[in-house]
Amino acid sequence: MESKTSKVSIVGAGAVGATLAYAGLMRGFARTVALYDINKAKVEAEALDLAQGIQFMPEATVVGSDDVGVVEGSDVVVVTAGAKQQPGQSRMDLAGATISLMDKVLPPLMDVAPNAIYILVTNPVDVVTLAAIKKSGMDPARMFGSGTALDTSRLRHQVAQACNVAVGNVHAYIAGEHGDSEVALWSSATVGGQPLGQWRDRDGEIVMTPERRERIHHDVMRSAYTIIEGKGATNYAIGVAGARIVEAVLGDQRRIMPVSTLIDYPGVGEVCMSLPAVIGRHGIEHHADTPMDESESMALEASARSIRETAERFGAV
Repeated sequence: MESKTSKVSIVGAGAVGATLAYAGLMRGFARTVALYDINKAKVEAEALDLAQGIQFMPEATVVGSDDVGVVEGSDVVVVTAGAKQQPGQSRMDLAGATISLMDKVLPPLMDVAPNAIYILVTNPVDVVTLAAIKKSGMDPARMFGSGTALDTSRLRHQVAQACNVAVGNVHAYIAGEHGDSEVALWSSATVGGQPLGQWRDRDGEIVMTPERRERIHHDVMRSAYTIIEGKGATNYAIGVAGARIVEAVLGDQRRIMPVSTLIDYPGVGEVCMSLPAVIGRHGIEHHADTPMDESESMALEASARSIRETAERFGAV
């Protein structure tokens, strides 16, 4: 009997989709990687370019097509297609156009890959994920957004630089909206197992002062705007982050990552927002109960309200 190998399909062969495919192939996240895009010449060229480098990567098959049938049999479908954020635009400015696109894209995808885990990597990811779940009727455990996985990576990078340690020694999360109301969960953050606020440099000075934390949080929140102003799009970090989420699913890793999932937020209603969650082969296994102080809880509620208001404005709920 032939054994089944893993297949990942990426919808959208733009900068994010192609980079995610490249990052995943370099890490060996699946035996088959399919790219699907309505631009036939673009998607076939991206697939060919990737396939011609397989000699230098873990063995895989790469295919690309403008026919949705290329997605059939996928274990994971990553949706990166969406309206492109322009300089000066917020992520929420993209809501209407991207939700309309999802209305067209998701039904045929779910027809050919009904058993896949769906990961949405398109902005505004929280509102789009909420709309996609509500309109498709998909099990929320099997459809979720990349959320603040990227923001968390940005936060840990900046904290590691400030503390002069390897980024792997930093544990801290960004929660809430992937956007302007995101919340840094400083009260639970640690460096090398030590509470972040107690970390000292070699001279014995406290590193992460309130002023430095505020500055880092602002820089993290503004990172996408800075990158878009400089090069037109973000693609490398989100590509790697997306590939890492796929690995957590296919490898049944039970990895805790802050991804955008459907919750019924007290006093707000149903929203998709990022909270640390355990990710495995069935998608979202459960949420991790991360402690917060009062100011973080209040900020998270405000973030939930912001997402909900935008979702209502664009008919996502």
